[in-house]
Amino acid sequence: MMEWIEKLDGSVIVSDLEGKVIYANETAEHTFVKQGEPPLRGRYLMECHNDNSRKIILNIMETRARNVYTIEKNGRKKLVYQTPWIVDGELKGLVELSLEIPFEMSHFIREERKGGL
Repeated sequence: MMEWIEKLDGSVIVSDLEGKVIYANETAEHTFVKQGEPPLRGRYLMECHNDNSRKIILNIMETRARNVYTIEKNGRKKLVYQTPWIVDGELKGLVELSLEIPFEMSHFIREERKGGL
């Protein structure tokens, strides 16, 4: 059932409350791990980020606020979506999605419909 997330054409990383990576799909491992380094799973987010990023991670954990932005790197544009992982109102850790997006993309404004998606 969860094989789709492992093979997703985008990075998925999940950490626990201590910032330890408990899940990273194949794309995340391929994107963020240099040859000769240990896999992401089992490493700590704070070890993999600079001071500014560490502050953002701590803020997400403390305030339960999302951090969403786009980046451009190596000729590719990505959407990065960092959000607290919450189960039954209890903070469990952090989830980060990183998806490649086109430089030019459509944007639609849709009115809310009752009973529909």
